[in-house]
Amino acid sequence: MRRQDFMERDFAATAATLNYALPMLQRYDGATVVVKFGGNAMGDDEAMASFARDIVLMRLVGVNPVVVHGGGPMINEMLGKLGIKSEFVRGKRVTDKATVEVVEAVLSGLVNKRIVQAINAQGGKAVGISGKDANLMICDYADPELGFVGEPAEMNPAVITTLMAAEMIPVIAPLGIGRDGATMNVNGDTAAGAIAASLRADRLLLLTDVAGVKNADGDVVTELTPEAVREMTETGVIAGGMIPKTETALAAIEGGVRAVVILDGRVENACLLELYTEQGAGSMIRPKKR
Repeated sequence: MRRQDFMERDFAATAATLNYALPMLQRYDGATVVVKFGGNAMGDDEAMASFARDIVLMRLVGVNPVVVHGGGPMINEMLGKLGIKSEFVRGKRVTDKATVEVVEAVLSGLVNKRIVQAINAQGGKAVGISGKDANLMICDYADPELGFVGEPAEMNPAVITTLMAAEMIPVIAPLGIGRDGATMNVNGDTAAGAIAASLRADRLLLLTDVAGVKNADGDVVTELTPEAVREMTETGVIAGGMIPKTETALAAIEGGVRAVVILDGRVENACLLELYTEQGAGSMIRPKKR
């Protein structure tokens, strides 16, 4: 076959691929997508690099990604090294002054900058902040018995929108500022939901260590309404650690987020599979279309 024939065949195949791919890539052009990054993927260098590539690619095709991260295992490790013992009330860690100082050092320092570095290494322009910066997340005490654990009460997302307007990728540690000026430890999912709602985000992606919300038969449900989530929770189908995640999803949707997806962050390219394939990934929760 002549070179010309090869070229014509290659061009035809490329054109067909582009005709299919371009609309998919453009479907979230200009959209704000908040991604909660956590779980086992944070401790694996290869998984971190893969996640960073996904975030950079999202930005390249016109998405405005906002990363909110956790860091529980790293906090536990540091507390252990420092010999700080944790107390628990009803299964929840009490965050005293010594503990919250470690939490801030680990989240805003070690974890946040590691994610920023990973994104920048892939060609992105990431900037690390916390919910304390520019009073982004003002908190009330979630429970006096738990100490410095915050519940977002007032959101000021101007610092995020300013970074996005400059084509930066915000990477946010889940710390807030109390009305009394105290540093507050905020659950990562809760922080991501509050930030997504304050931005009226198009999507909130909650990356977890499970495939999604499962029905009574153990199968992943790919799409649910808020009403279905509440019914599954009342009947015990949604239970355990999935309850806080679905509660975050419902609160985010009530706050103005268009849809929330709970998906397995251990799957390579999980974010891209959700946004740019017809079948998506994980479980999408959104109001019923009218």
